[in-house]
Amino acid sequence: MKNENRALLEKYGQTHLLQFYDKLEEDGKDALEKQIEELDWGLFSCLNNDNTPSGKGKIEPLGALCVDEIEKRKEEYTAAGLEAIRTGKVAALLLAGGQGTRLGYAGPKGTFNIGVNRKLYIFEQLIRNTLDVVEQAGAWVPFFIMTSEKNHEETMAFLKEHNYFGYNSEYIFFFKQSMAPSLDYDKRLLMETKDRLVFSPNGNGGWFSSFMKAGMLKKAKELGVEWLNAFAVDNVLQRIADPCFVGAVLKHGCVSGAKVVRKADPEERVGVLCLEDGKPSIIEYYEMTKEMSYAKDKNGEYLYNFGVILNYLFRMDKLEQIAEQKMPVHVVEKKISYIDPDGTAHMPAEPNGYKFETLILDMVHMMDNCLSYEVVRESEFAPVKNKEGVDSIDTARELLKANGVRL
Repeated sequence: MKNENRALLEKYGQTHLLQFYDKLEEDGKDALEKQIEELDWGLFSCLNNDNTPSGKGKIEPLGALCVDEIEKRKEEYTAAGLEAIRTGKVAALLLAGGQGTRLGYAGPKGTFNIGVNRKLYIFEQLIRNTLDVVEQAGAWVPFFIMTSEKNHEETMAFLKEHNYFGYNSEYIFFFKQSMAPSLDYDKRLLMETKDRLVFSPNGNGGWFSSFMKAGMLKKAKELGVEWLNAFAVDNVLQRIADPCFVGAVLKHGCVSGAKVVRKADPEERVGVLCLEDGKPSIIEYYEMTKEMSYAKDKNGEYLYNFGVILNYLFRMDKLEQIAEQKMPVHVVEKKISYIDPDGTAHMPAEPNGYKFETLILDMVHMMDNCLSYEVVRESEFAPVKNKEGVDSIDTARELLKANGVRL
C-alpha cells in the first residue's frame, strides 16, 4: 500500500479497508489502491456539516405555459426550435443508468421489451420518438446516453446489436455515471468484496458532473451544442428534443425549461414545479401540505397543479456555472449489501448506512428561471416504473396503444 493512501485511510478512520489487503493478488491490491486514490473524500464533510439543504424557503405557486397558450403560438415556437436543432445547438441526453429490477427484469431498464405481439424495447421507442424530430428537422440530434458501471457494456452491446434502431451511430455518445461510496452508521466505508468498496450511482443530479468527467462537455462544444435536453429512460411516450418545447424556452428568454403535466388529483405523488424564494424549485409530494395541495386561485384552479415528468432543457453554459458552485449533496439512509470482516456477505432487510446523492431538482433551483411547459398527459407521460399497478408495464402499454403505437 502506498504511503499516501495509507495516510488517507488513517486520516479518515478507514484503515479497516486494509483487512484483506495482504491476502489479495496483485491485481486486487492495485484495484483497491485505485479506488482509494479516486475517492471523493470531501463527501465525509457532508456527514459532519450536513450539506443537504436544511429546509425550503418561501414557496409560491408557479403557473405554466398551458396547452392552449402553446397551441396559439405553436408554429412560432416550432420554427425557432427547428432552427436551433438544424444548427446543431440542441442535444438529447438520456439518463439510462438503471436496471429493470422493479419490473422483475434482470438487465438495463432500456432493454426491457414493452411489446406484446412483437418486440418493442424501451430504448427503441425512445429512439423512434427522437427520430421523429430528426426527420422533421432534417438534421441529426447529438444523442448522449448515460449508463452506469452495472449496465454500460450491456447497454452498448444491445444498441450496437440492434443497429441503434436506425439512429446514426456517429451521433450517439456513451458515458458512465460517476459512483459514490457507501458508509455504515459508524461512518465506515462498506466493502462489496475483498478488493472492492460498495459504490452506487451518485443520483440523478450527477449526470452533468459525470458528463464533464467523461469528456462529453468538450465533445458537445465541438459539435456546437448550446442546450441539453435531459430525460429519464422510463417514460416511453415523451417527446425528445421537442422543437416546440425548445422554441418556447428560447422565445421566453429562459435558461431552462421543464415539461409538466396537470396532476391527476391534488395528492398525486409527483414533484411540483413552483417558486422558492423567487427562483424555480421542485417541491416533492411528501413536502406538500394538504392545504397547499388543495389551494385554489380565484378561477378555481389548483395553485400547485403541475407535476414534473423529468424532461428538462438546460442551457449548457448555465450548467457549467452550477458545476463550479458545487451542488448540494443529499445523505440518504439505504439498505446496503456488504461483506463483514470475516468476508461474509450480508443483504440487510432494513437501512444500515448512508449513500450520497445529488438531485436534478437542485439543478433546477440553481437556475435563474425555468419555463414550466405543459404537455398533454395522455400523449407524453407513460412511465414504466412498476411491474403492476400505477405507472406500470400495463398502464404504459395502454397509453402506447392509445397513441397509435403497435405492440
